[in-house]
Amino acid sequence: MSTPTKAATAVVGQSSRRRSIAVISHPDAGKSTLTEALALHAHVISEAGAVHGKHGRARVVSDWLEMEQKRGISITSAALQFAFEDVVINLLDTPGHADFSEDTFRVLTAVDAAVMLLDAGKGLEPQTLKLFEVCRRRGVPVITFINKWDRPGLDALALCDELEQRINLRATPVTWPIGEAGHFQGLLDARTKDVTLYSRASGGATLADEQHLSLDAARTVVGPDLDEALDSLGLLEPLDLDSFRAGTTTPLLFGAALSNIGVQQLLDVISELAPPPSARVDNDGTERAIAAPFSGFVFKMQAGMDPHHRDHVAYVRVCSGEFQRGMIVTHATSGRPFATKYALSVFGQARETIETAYPGDIVGLVNATNLAVGDTLYAPGPAVTFPPMPVFDPEHFVTARVTDLGRSKQFRRGIAQLEKEGVVQVLTSEARGDSVPILAAVGPLQFEVAAFRMEHEFNAPIHMEPLSFTLARRTTDADAQLLAGRHGIELTRRSDGTMLALVRDVWRLKTLQREAPGLVFERLSAVSR
Repeated sequence: MSTPTKAATAVVGQSSRRRSIAVISHPDAGKSTLTEALALHAHVISEAGAVHGKHGRARVVSDWLEMEQKRGISITSAALQFAFEDVVINLLDTPGHADFSEDTFRVLTAVDAAVMLLDAGKGLEPQTLKLFEVCRRRGVPVITFINKWDRPGLDALALCDELEQRINLRATPVTWPIGEAGHFQGLLDARTKDVTLYSRASGGATLADEQHLSLDAARTVVGPDLDEALDSLGLLEPLDLDSFRAGTTTPLLFGAALSNIGVQQLLDVISELAPPPSARVDNDGTERAIAAPFSGFVFKMQAGMDPHHRDHVAYVRVCSGEFQRGMIVTHATSGRPFATKYALSVFGQARETIETAYPGDIVGLVNATNLAVGDTLYAPGPAVTFPPMPVFDPEHFVTARVTDLGRSKQFRRGIAQLEKEGVVQVLTSEARGDSVPILAAVGPLQFEVAAFRMEHEFNAPIHMEPLSFTLARRTTDADAQLLAGRHGIELTRRSDGTMLALVRDVWRLKTLQREAPGLVFERLSAVSR
């Protein structure tokens, strides 16, 4: 039996091999395509799928929900774990659509670095900016990949200037394009000055053919575009590991994910430069060392992964120690023991039983009905509770009713499950009663997801009616008595007991604040930790 010292050394050694990465961007920049290309280059899959399954290609493995495949967008975050050389990569593909920002923000609590994906023709876009700011606040270093360089787009130096001017992030190139966007000839390695030329595989489903040339040999093939690339490269700072991990610079790469160009270099950068897991700060501000006994937190719940069993999976980020399938851990919220008999390593919708996991890994716990997003689990030993997930201010509200009263039991179960997963916030009011909950969300597309899943997973179709409220503010029970019956206000409660006042619009809120300055109106995001 290993001594504690040997066990701790083994945990530290295994965690040093882990890289936990999220892919962030604006919608349609190519996140799911890039995720697929990374898996292809790591030889986890033999052919890369396409988001819409066009041209005879399979669909991407990360977009597995029926609704995702119909709409051609990522709705859920997907966890893909694979080995690349001696590194184990936990890659989280996130929804880019603003309506699903809550899911994306939660994922960013579970990673140690992010790949910021930019469309070469559009540069920094609104949702990318929001997600980058979350990374900056959390101290998550960012690698930048300029995608779609095989299409007309912006100037490479102009994109670098945009990064520095708009988000104060200096680009330090790892690769540099030979030829302007839309006339992509190859990639120049910023460190070795070697050149890689590409011949795209038919349909883009397999790896592109590569030709590696020295600088002199490449000049005879690509002509003056190479000298222009060298001149542009000379205007930028070289790669620096310390400033990257400090969040002041970003390793910069170019490519075309749909054609599998430039993706190998991105994998190399993730492996070489992205930080391994480090000690996590708990709710009390104390660091939980990597070598401490097992601990982790739930950052996502997902139902409907196996339509034959209707189970649901709790995604747990391992923060410390060694996870062993079957171990009995403590559920910090309830203080009760929790058995981990059914533990999975997840690759898209596919699943495989996992026996052990280490800091940085993502473990899927099946049928974890007592767990919720934000819960902490820990092994016997020093107790720990990690900070809860951030709560977001909903801006859209609907009432939900079951269309068939005979399905009321399934309706209640389904609504409770969607709330536990964080798909929507569920509010109740005395005026409407428990049978007519109010669903609240950041974006209206979340309601479409909720309705789809209620019908197809819980066999309880629902009818939704929009409400005219646009704001939700936390208030007190005492102030609720003063607000009761006022026009443009509805008082509700979250399942955690928080009293929320739904307000028609910002003008109504300002009027209330002017009439009664002492009333409490707090944003949920301001009071959550």
